[in-house]
Amino acid sequence: MFLSVFDMFKVGVGPSSSHTMGPMVAAARFLDKMRAAPFEAHGVKGSLHGSLAFTGVGHATDRATILGLAGFRPDTYDHEKAEETLTHIRETHTLSPEGLPTLQFNPKDDLAFDFGPNLPGHANGMILMATDAQGDTILQETYYSIGGGFVLTEEELAQGRDTDDGAPVPYPFKSAAEMLEMAETSGKTIAQMKRANEESRGGAENLKSGVARIWQVMNDCIDRGLAVDGELPGGLRVKRRAKGIHDALLAERGTNLNAPHKINDWMSIYAMAVNEENAAGGQVVTAPTNGAAGVVPAVIRYWLDHVPGASAERVDEFLLTAAAIGGLVKFNASISGAEAGCQAEVGSASAMGAAGLAAVLGGTPEQIENAAEIALEHHLGMTCDPVKGLVQVPCIERNGLGAIKAVSAASLALRGDGTHLVPLDACIETMRQTGLDMSEKYKETSLGGLAVNVPNC
Repeated sequence: MFLSVFDMFKVGVGPSSSHTMGPMVAAARFLDKMRAAPFEAHGVKGSLHGSLAFTGVGHATDRATILGLAGFRPDTYDHEKAEETLTHIRETHTLSPEGLPTLQFNPKDDLAFDFGPNLPGHANGMILMATDAQGDTILQETYYSIGGGFVLTEEELAQGRDTDDGAPVPYPFKSAAEMLEMAETSGKTIAQMKRANEESRGGAENLKSGVARIWQVMNDCIDRGLAVDGELPGGLRVKRRAKGIHDALLAERGTNLNAPHKINDWMSIYAMAVNEENAAGGQVVTAPTNGAAGVVPAVIRYWLDHVPGASAERVDEFLLTAAAIGGLVKFNASISGAEAGCQAEVGSASAMGAAGLAAVLGGTPEQIENAAEIALEHHLGMTCDPVKGLVQVPCIERNGLGAIKAVSAASLALRGDGTHLVPLDACIETMRQTGLDMSEKYKETSLGGLAVNVPNC
């Protein structure tokens, strides 16, 4: 099992990795399929199913799909160009993707929200079709957005989720138990093993520059979020709060009135800044998803800004360790809120943040595994019930609390010797089982919980 650090941390666009980035990726993949087809298409159509339908408007799923069909991709997204393209599509009812003829497409008629039963493979399903001049389907593909921006076709899902057909890696652990055994045998840290795996596939320089970019985008996102106020889009009239709280914390510095618990406010605003940017459709990094994008960067920023001895030169160690843990969760359970609730998103992110922090604070592999387990365990059962389908309430604050839990989990683990009752593998399996048992209305459909008990306007 190999999931790259660049699989777990993807540069993309808000508000959702599974509902915005995933559909955009799927649409871009369909364009490639059309380019390779032996016949010429005249138009395209699509349908969104399951959670993509129920919360698609709030997550801008339709917008992302349309832009994907126009040739946009999350990692190179240009907001100004996207707005111009959408206006052109609405006015002309045509798409002009590179390498294909002009395609007929009326957003109102040719992209349907299907509120019937889910497609069989996953709660986030979509079907894309190419049509001839008579409107008959000549090419069709079913895609599943399985969380964190990962997209699989129906065939790929049936062949085995997230299979890895690449060259063997030096440390192919697929469970926490195997990870700890390999660490003990090799004498390497989790980050060192992960680094060796990454370099065996992409080389040292690619890893160095790629990880540096990940942190740069994360950090820039925090800074943007701390500098902007106003209301978030979507109709709930949710106000940005990170800047106001940040300004107040800066004003209170140097006084004798600071209670120790105010450090929690710093952790919260770093996370909230990211998720306010995400809610506004800004550039973020999946960590492991957009809905949970604030936790890991908040913990890193807390470490760098508030912990003596922290060094930016070790951010790669943090991210590599976090990616190792995130890969275990994704491979053995899920990082998708539509599949397993928010325990799979913020819970996974908190476990990743706890592991990363424990690593840079000098934790042993056993202490790091313990930190991840503590953080994930105390998110078990957390539902995903966004009000109005927007990644705002309760998502923004939830990232702040996820960061606080991550720091607490790392601190607790470092107070022990790594021995503990519940292994991380057992906790991950429990999360998987809990997700299976969870009612669909609590898995990113906005049909239960806060989504129905809080007024939407």
